[in-house]
Amino acid sequence: MNATTPAATTLELQPFSVHVPQADLDDLRERLDRTRFAPAAPGDSWEYGTPESYLRDMVERWKAFDWRAVEERLNAYPAFRTVIDGQPLHFLHVRSPHPDATPLLLAHTYPGSVLDFLDMIDPLVDPVAHGGRAEDAFDVVVPSMPGFGFSTPLVGGEWTMARVGRTYDALMRGLGYDSYGIHGSDGGAMIGRELAVLDPEGFRGAHVLHLFSFPTGAPGEMDDFGEKEYAALGHAQWFQSVGGYNAMNASRPQTVGAALADSPVGTLAYSELFENFGNGTSLVSADQVLAQATLYWLTNTYATAARYHYAEQRSGAEPVVSTGRIGVAVFKDDFQTIRSLAERDNARIEHWSEFPRGGHFAAMEVPDDVVADLRAFFG
Repeated sequence: MNATTPAATTLELQPFSVHVPQADLDDLRERLDRTRFAPAAPGDSWEYGTPESYLRDMVERWKAFDWRAVEERLNAYPAFRTVIDGQPLHFLHVRSPHPDATPLLLAHTYPGSVLDFLDMIDPLVDPVAHGGRAEDAFDVVVPSMPGFGFSTPLVGGEWTMARVGRTYDALMRGLGYDSYGIHGSDGGAMIGRELAVLDPEGFRGAHVLHLFSFPTGAPGEMDDFGEKEYAALGHAQWFQSVGGYNAMNASRPQTVGAALADSPVGTLAYSELFENFGNGTSLVSADQVLAQATLYWLTNTYATAARYHYAEQRSGAEPVVSTGRIGVAVFKDDFQTIRSLAERDNARIEHWSEFPRGGHFAAMEVPDDVVADLRAFFG
């Protein structure tokens, strides 16, 4: 049964465009010129974390990186700032030229941002111009998570994914949508599932790239596992072995936040997930990584972004079965959701697709595939 949805509150919207002061870009360049690199680890491979040789190459690329071109891409879309429950919230809102378009919220993840979806917006809002049909059209809303990018300062104590989900529901209602869907990966997928748990009136479903369902030790739950399921568990174990940032963010976010606020190269190195999640398979380009690192640096938001791990680990939330509508897309070099466990925890998985190419940041790596799957799920 759908949760009761309070009456929508009309939002006060302020048009927003990005134009970073040139002095901030000059300061970034000067800091890059003064970079002091850590001594390389043996073999200078990813085994120890971000390699020195990778950072040296990326710093040279960063010095020539055109941030103004990123600003131009962002400013090509209508953007706004509003306040919901005291929290400033930045978002893109791109309406389709086609009537009866499906309202869709795109929820970015960590260490991503609204930049995750720049290659998806046009095909979603104007499918006819991109090989689709008018009935495939979406109105797209792309918020910056509270504490990320231009959704600052972070206010009101700790933020969990469930709290973000409620805020996003209020955003969509405040924009006049009484029915909508959501798409997300990783943290964005967690927000999507929280909305599927809430299942507010008019909710059209959560399209996610991950459902984080794991063995509980219950008798028989792994009896039907085959090579595919054990490979998925192996991938999860590998990621746990290299995901040191999870432990750091969940225990000492202000400690690492202090370092990242003072070092752009530290910010770049700590964003290694873009390169390293697929163990050498990532299709994210150098320019995409640099755009993300630049946004975090210029907005000084790594510390507040990192605190989500801290808040989630201390939320005290009890496990609950989702009864909202969910669709899952699994990409080859990404975390592999185990279907039987996902179906244990989510009662309405109505769509499941698997792709032979793409990884953890599929929206940036293979955006056309993500768009096609969104059309299939919400069509």
